[in-house]
Amino acid sequence: MNNYKKKPFIPAIQKTSTLVLLSALALLCFTITVNFKIIEKSSSFDQKVVAATLMLDAMQLLKNHRMEEGVFVDIENDPNETGMVGSPFSLITTDEGDLDSKLTTLDPNFSAVVVDLMSQLNLQDSDTVAVLMTGSMPGANLAVLSACQAMGITPITISSLGASQWGANQIDFTWLDMESILVKNGLYASKSVAASIGGRNDMGRLLSPSGRKIITDNISFHNIPLIMNNRLAENIKMRIKYFSEFLPISRYKAVINVGGGVASLGTSFNSKLIPPGIVKRSDLANINRPGGIEGVFSKFISSGVPGLHILNIRPLIEKFKIPFAPIPIPKIGTGNLYAIERYSLVLAAFCLLVVSGSVLIVGVQSRRNIKQHLIQHEPDSLL
Repeated sequence: MNNYKKKPFIPAIQKTSTLVLLSALALLCFTITVNFKIIEKSSSFDQKVVAATLMLDAMQLLKNHRMEEGVFVDIENDPNETGMVGSPFSLITTDEGDLDSKLTTLDPNFSAVVVDLMSQLNLQDSDTVAVLMTGSMPGANLAVLSACQAMGITPITISSLGASQWGANQIDFTWLDMESILVKNGLYASKSVAASIGGRNDMGRLLSPSGRKIITDNISFHNIPLIMNNRLAENIKMRIKYFSEFLPISRYKAVINVGGGVASLGTSFNSKLIPPGIVKRSDLANINRPGGIEGVFSKFISSGVPGLHILNIRPLIEKFKIPFAPIPIPKIGTGNLYAIERYSLVLAAFCLLVVSGSVLIVGVQSRRNIKQHLIQHEPDSLL
């Protein structure tokens, strides 16, 4: 029997040992690619961490103030023990409120969300923004002020003190009280330049006379101008006047609205359809209809000033993939809001090149061997 019959010719690409080696190489490259990831930090990572840390400090300061006054934390409704969750009812409670939304804004990482949104508006150090606040979401108020402080932005703030359920609705701990404590302790640079009662028609229509007096007395105590006219339209004009005293409206780099204040959003039903997050003039044009009173927020945007609308918290935070009403509060600096973990495309391409190149080399070498074998092979020897 000749040598061919004793040892049949098998090209390298069909050998079991070759296939095992190629499989092992492919598995090794796959393992390396899957386990080697790149952490890509947000371009505003440092500012986000500073803002979140500042907000955490502000919350701790306010909590300590409450503890010193002998006020106990409502653990059932304030599971993270922030000390900043209000009550379901009080003399200055203007409306129903969503407790879970309030808890979400009391996560210091919410200030990092505001930094991200402000960065999308290309806000820079030394820019000035107009800010409209209510007492309904003190956490969101802190988030905006912390973001401004971290980014070097100057906020010109006008507040309304009426608050919905679970907000800053304690008669001895209003939003102006909180703001004053934080400014006195140097956490923030400035306080509200004016304030109103808030609530229905911005005049506390659904509050009792006692509730309205508590608010006006509180505004007077903090030596802040009171916005209080007989008509909502006049209150809106007064806000525009106060903002204009600092800068012409068109020179503000952005307008930020926190909450659902009627003086901020106006009375038109379509104002409720303003999407949370960044709002531009085209967004208002899509929902505009005749009737109602145009609020301060819309007036700024109609003047070409970009807006940031912080309301409807759940759909807002879903864009940033942070938890809704988290228990406990997540650590600062973690999660997709701060950095994205992704596979290395360069490494994956290199591994693909190694595997495909190895297969190609074995295939080319086997083709050459087959060709050489056919040339050297004598058919008659098999007969």
